[in-house]
Amino acid sequence: MFRLKEIRKEHKKSQEELAKLLGVTQATLSGWENEKYEIDNKSLIKCAEILNVSVDYLLGRSDERTASSPNAIKIPVLGSVPAGIPLEAIEDIIGEEEIPSSWLAGGKEFFALKIKGDSMEPEYRTGDIVIFKKQSDCESGEDCIVMINGDEATFKRVEKISGGILVKPLNPDYPTLHFSSDDIEKTPVKITGVAWELRRSRRG
Repeated sequence: MFRLKEIRKEHKKSQEELAKLLGVTQATLSGWENEKYEIDNKSLIKCAEILNVSVDYLLGRSDERTASSPNAIKIPVLGSVPAGIPLEAIEDIIGEEEIPSSWLAGGKEFFALKIKGDSMEPEYRTGDIVIFKKQSDCESGEDCIVMINGDEATFKRVEKISGGILVKPLNPDYPTLHFSSDDIEKTPVKITGVAWELRRSRRG
């Protein structure tokens, strides 16, 4: 249930006023409110900021209007992690998650990804949200976002072996990939984040 109209009225804003703040036409805003067509991600996040609610509340996915803790910060939930694009420039943002601000000590950076597919089952399921710490290396056995050959990132377990690494799905129906040290440089194979926390989908 999209709550845009309801929350706009609570804030005593007209369609015209909110549309102007969003940089869209009143007709566009009306179409979003009546769910005639889907709001884009940038406008969705801007709406949430203007109306002081979370994206999940605006979309009707949560009954928590805003951050419950003053020490929490919001990070983007990405639908995908394309190769070659800095994380801060990715536009495929589908929501937000809160993390403790203490996690950012020492300059650490985090992002979240919504899991698609079953290659990491049973530990990770489609619809799960995983929080990742942004980093370019990992310990053996950690679950990572891995860029392979400039393609869109894949989420797999990385095991370090003599002379290379294994990029392993947890689901045995999918093949394990082996990369030698030369392959890692030439392919290339790059780690962009390490799984920090799993948040199970509300749908269970």
